[in-house]
Order: sequence, then structure tokens, then C-alpha cells
Amino acid sequence: MHADDFQVRDDLQFTNPPSRLFGDCADCANGRCAPPSQRGRRLFTGLLAATGAAAFMPAWAREGVDVGAKSKFTGFVSAAELEQAGGQQYAQMMQQAAQKRALAPAEHPQLQRLRFIAQRIIPFSYEWNDRARQWKWEVNLLGDPQLNAFCIPGGKIAFFYGILEKLKLDDDEVAAVMGHEVAHALREHARERVGKSLTTGLVVEGISALFGLGNLGRTVTGYGGQLFSLKFSRDDETEADLVGIELAARAGYDPSAAVRLWEKMMAANKGAPPQWLSTHPASGTRIHDIQANLPKVSGLYARAPKPQQRFPVAPPLKAAPSSPTGR
Repeated sequence: MHADDFQVRDDLQFTNPPSRLFGDCADCANGRCAPPSQRGRRLFTGLLAATGAAAFMPAWAREGVDVGAKSKFTGFVSAAELEQAGGQQYAQMMQQAAQKRALAPAEHPQLQRLRFIAQRIIPFSYEWNDRARQWKWEVNLLGDPQLNAFCIPGGKIAFFYGILEKLKLDDDEVAAVMGHEVAHALREHARERVGKSLTTGLVVEGISALFGLGNLGRTVTGYGGQLFSLKFSRDDETEADLVGIELAARAGYDPSAAVRLWEKMMAANKGAPPQWLSTHPASGTRIHDIQANLPKVSGLYARAPKPQQRFPVAPPLKAAPSSPTGR
């Protein structure tokens, strides 16, 4: 398919549609959103310049954001099996988009833009999750008008054209979105949510498996289709925001763009708190959290090599003839 044939479709249908939109918070979706709890903190060894000095530096000397330890619930689910299940569902989703001519071909300028930014961010992911070194990373662009993007376990990234076009995202803002979504995968938030389900009786077979009475592998595989609909907690969203701005800063993208991004997200809904927004504009909790942590990554950004290539914002894309909106 030629780049000019790529279309935005309002009728794009997936077997397992991604109902969790970018920044979606389970508490906010149910009207219970509150500032994140103050959890125990520990420092992570970061990816420093290729001097190897990090191995000899105490944890307190690390430069970057501080987040708490990963949830213990991740230990109840096999990372490898969850990644495999997610990869299968991702491949199915891409195939369905391609059949609708809604999967951007490799030569599409906006897909090239996403892959260029991803190539800069991915190397800095390894210190947050060692499994990321073995992930078969993929980046795709879908012809869907929603303000959405995601990264599921195993490094499978997808952006919807709507978030690029409607918000007129520049490269720094795209890096903020990508850093946020990659951070969800690195911090294994989906694995945490599945683990919580398995241990609270939401999946009977899973509980049986934990006690040797069932097949945990089959249970995890069954969760593959749900990876696109899991809603993360407010704490998960805060972690993704903070790790995301560090990833962007180390990759040479302005971390303060995350503030502009969330201002655009709120403005896109004319100030009202949409279901997919993980904090409401009245409190500005999310933006406040990001602003409070920008000083921790400003030095990283100042010293990082800057991208030698910049890309134009996404132009309006032709809609499919059958689209009811007539965009």
C-alpha cells in the first residue's frame, strides 16, 4: 500500500478494541479520582553516559525521577506468557487495520516520525526493565480518529492518527506520549492489574492455577485480549508520567512538553473532565506532578544529544469514503 492510500476510518473495528485511551485512569473513569497515594520510594540505577560509572555510584547519587518499587502483584503472572499473549493480539489488531487500509505503510512520513522517536527512546528503557533488551519492539500508526496511543507488554507500540492530527503534536509532545506509554510497559502495570485480578477472585481459573489446581498459562493467554482494555490506577498513571519525562529527556526531547501535552488534552475536551483523562482540570494534579519533577530531569535533557531530524506536525488525513463524518 502506498502512503497516499492510508486512511482514517471512523468505522475501524477490532476483535479486541483498545477501550483504554491514552492517560485513562480507572478511578477517574468511575468518579473516584484522587491524588496518588504516598508510597515507599526507592531509587533506580539509571542509564548514564557510556562510561559504565553507574555501577560504582550509590543509589542516592542517581539523577532522574524517583518512583516506588514495582507492585508485588506482578509476581503472580508470567511476564513471558503475558508478552506472548499481548503480541498475538497486537498482530491481530494490525492485520485487521491493514484489511481496512488503516495501517500506515512503512514509507508514511508520520510513521517514520514515530519510529525515529522510538529509536531514540528505547535504549533508555533497559535500565527500567531488563526484559526490554529482548523485546521485539514494534511501532505502528493506525488510521483512527481517537486521541489514543498505547504500548503493551513486549514493546508493542501503536499511535492513533487522531492524537497526532487533532492535538497538532510536535516531536517533543510525541515523545511525551510515547515515553508515558512505554513507561506503562516497563513498569509492568498491565501485569500488575492482571495479577491483582488473579489474586482477588475475578478469574476462578487463575486462582486455581496459583494453587496448582489449574493452568496459569491458559489463564494468562486468555488475558491477551484484555490488555487493550485494562485501566490503570492513578498511581500507575503518575509513574508513567514521571518515567516518561525522564525517557524523553534522556532521548533529547524537551520534558516540559508533557505539560503542553496535557494542557492540549484538557483543551480538546473544552475543560470538562473526560472519561479518558486521569485527572480533572480543576485540580491540575497531573500537570502539577510533572512540573514538580521537571528539575530532576532538566540536567539530563541539557546534556543529551538532541535529535538531528525534526518532523512536521501531522496534516489532516483523508477519510475513508464510507466514513459517516465526512472528514
